[in-house]
Amino acid sequence: MTGAWIVALVALVVAVVAYGHSRRTARQLAQMTEMYWQLKFDHGELRAKVDPPAPVAARPQETFVPLTQLKR
Repeated sequence: MTGAWIVALVALVVAVVAYGHSRRTARQLAQMTEMYWQLKFDHGELRAKVDPPAPVAARPQETFVPLTQLKR
């Protein structure tokens, strides 16, 4: 009977340690994800400040061409 209690207590201690470890890992993952998105945002802002705006291409002239003109 004492052996079963020892096994149960050891299992409980292992479970509590594993739970604490998983909580700490989840917190670190959330922090790393936040840092990644902040860095990505900052990089985009800096690139927008450094890169000159691209010149807008001129829009082609749209004209009507009758079909009779194409048949000649």
